[in-house]
Amino acid sequence: MPSPTLLKTDEQEVLAANQAFYEALEALDLEQMKAAWWHEDWVVCVHPGWDLIQGWEEIQESWTNIFHSTEFMRVTVSRPLIHVVGEAAWVSCVENVTSSFEGGFSTAMIEATNIFIRRNGRWKIVHHHAAPLPGRVPSGTSQAVQ
Repeated sequence: MPSPTLLKTDEQEVLAANQAFYEALEALDLEQMKAAWWHEDWVVCVHPGWDLIQGWEEIQESWTNIFHSTEFMRVTVSRPLIHVVGEAAWVSCVENVTSSFEGGFSTAMIEATNIFIRRNGRWKIVHHHAAPLPGRVPSGTSQAVQ
């Protein structure tokens, strides 16, 4: 039996699921993104400046479009606040995002909330809501470029 210090806590598992989501985003990898989500008709996503998207098929299409139009993305997460209640959990965090696309690049600080559900011992995302923090850009950058 593993020692208690080797056992993962629910919070650590949720943080790992959250990290997997951001690794998929930064890699612009649709297969990784598919693995991060539960594929249900009730899952939801709000990208910065977008309307609510509901259902895995529509969310998958949104990620496909984002990944195809983005040449590079760097995402660092700060201030993760994790809360677990039974088989549900959420992470509130700040995304520091730099992305390049045809014709330019942008940097932004984005407040995000990610909600996860645990099934069969696996945490996967069911809700992603991201909203830009007006007038704020990641440290090390001079201004947002749109």
